[in-house]
Amino acid sequence: GGAGVFAYGNGTAYVSNTTITTAQDTSGGIHVAGGGTLYAWDLTVETSGESAEAIRSDRGSGTMVVDGGSYTSNGVGSPAVYSTADITVHNAALASTGSEAVCIEGLNTLRLFDCDLSGNMSDLEQNDCTWNVILYQSMSGDSQVGNSTFEMVGGSLTAQNGGMFYTTNTESTFLLSGVDITGAADSKFLLRCTGNANQRGWGASGANGADCHFTGSDQALDGDVIWDSISSLDFYLTQGSVLTGAVLQDESCAGDGGDGYANLYIEEGSTWVVTGDSVLTSLQCAGTVVDADGNTVSITGADGTVYVSGTSPYTITVQSYSATPDLSGASTPDLWSDYEAVRP
Repeated sequence: GGAGVFAYGNGTAYVSNTTITTAQDTSGGIHVAGGGTLYAWDLTVETSGESAEAIRSDRGSGTMVVDGGSYTSNGVGSPAVYSTADITVHNAALASTGSEAVCIEGLNTLRLFDCDLSGNMSDLEQNDCTWNVILYQSMSGDSQVGNSTFEMVGGSLTAQNGGMFYTTNTESTFLLSGVDITGAADSKFLLRCTGNANQRGWGASGANGADCHFTGSDQALDGDVIWDSISSLDFYLTQGSVLTGAVLQDESCAGDGGDGYANLYIEEGSTWVVTGDSVLTSLQCAGTVVDADGNTVSITGADGTVYVSGTSPYTITVQSYSATPDLSGASTPDLWSDYEAVRP
């Protein structure tokens, strides 16, 4: 099916104060591909077909800036936003009633400023897990291989089902700052940074992990962080952020394993509230590490070295520990004004 408004190649589309409704499969609401550019203000967009995202992009990338409005996808496999482009959205309501909230593939970006975002993905046998926001590389040719970026500043993020963030078979960057996050009642993770079983052709089994940088800046984060040895994870807590959860190593999709790692960096003033025994490669902490009762958590080296002797029943096992975190890899929030377009 056709999109409501479509920009391709050298084309630039401007659309404002318009209602767009589509019913067919692959009929996105607003859509860029092939390098097209689209600017939108205060739209009301609703789609109902499969693979029919309210905000949609396709092969060849493009640029989209959206300011205000409501964008709802109702079909199966139809996130509110599907990004194979550079997309920035401000002050909008974004919802998927039958799919994950966001899908970003390959060398592409989604920035959300003061948006309300929600998803409701079904549990499917072909998937290793269920997620609300995915950064990945499908190998379909829809996007150039490279770093996928998801940035959300302010607003709210809600998952009706499954875990919150999943990254696999790609390089990826997540930045959350000041977002009101509500996980699903059955959520199994905050972040899953692992390989996958290749049931959908996402890379070669045992070699399709993720290389992920995740930053929480002035951010409350709730849920477990899962990683494997074919992935690399650098997780930063800055500007008074709080992570409540455990960090778990899960080798179920790692094949014969690899040389991956999971490093956690905690800035002074930030806190990790540990909810279970955890495994990290490196913990660099100038902040606080306690359990939910305020007890100090033991930090022990894999070689038996006791770095911190705590009173909590939980233990963090690490390869290395430092009280001076290297925060040079942490992301900092962008400003909407850097992307805002003037309405013609």
